[in-house]
Amino acid sequence: MTFRTLQKGSALFMHIEHRPDNIKSSKMLKTFLALSFSLTTICIFAQDTTYQERFEIEYQKRIQMEKINGRYIPKDLNDAIAQLDLLVDNVGKAKFKAQPEDIAVHKIHFSFGKWMIVNWGFYEGSRLSHFLKSKGISYPDDMASALMICYHRHLLKQPLEFEKLATDFAEKRRKEVEARVKEGKILESKFIPKN
Repeated sequence: MTFRTLQKGSALFMHIEHRPDNIKSSKMLKTFLALSFSLTTICIFAQDTTYQERFEIEYQKRIQMEKINGRYIPKDLNDAIAQLDLLVDNVGKAKFKAQPEDIAVHKIHFSFGKWMIVNWGFYEGSRLSHFLKSKGISYPDDMASALMICYHRHLLKQPLEFEKLATDFAEKRRKEVEARVKEGKILESKFIPKN
């Protein structure tokens, strides 16, 4: 077996010449390939674990922070509503509360809702997203919708019914997952005999 390094343009290639007449070199080649595959697999899994660990460390830091990227992060629902009162001007409040709840929330979900998701750190974690997750709302879009629904009710001086709202969002997501599992397609089916 002969190893040669070839260069084509800026890329380097390893060329392995294998001569089947040499049994010892054939075993070496198989060992070399098995070892290469094993090391590659170990490196891939090690990177995933490292990424997950780094994400968890960063998440734990972020959920303790009062400000992220210079933006104040509310600590809970009441604080979020107070912040929304400061952020939304009187004209915006009047337009928002003049519409039915579902229409009002749907209209601003892809603008102000996305602003909340990004600026209040719902994907990467923040103390507000952590609070909402602890109540059962785990999807960033649901977090923004729940806050907008509660803010709409706040402006109309209606009961917020946040606990029921959180339960409804959690149940909706649970049913979606069950439906996906139930309707899932089998990609391949094989009979594997016992040894």
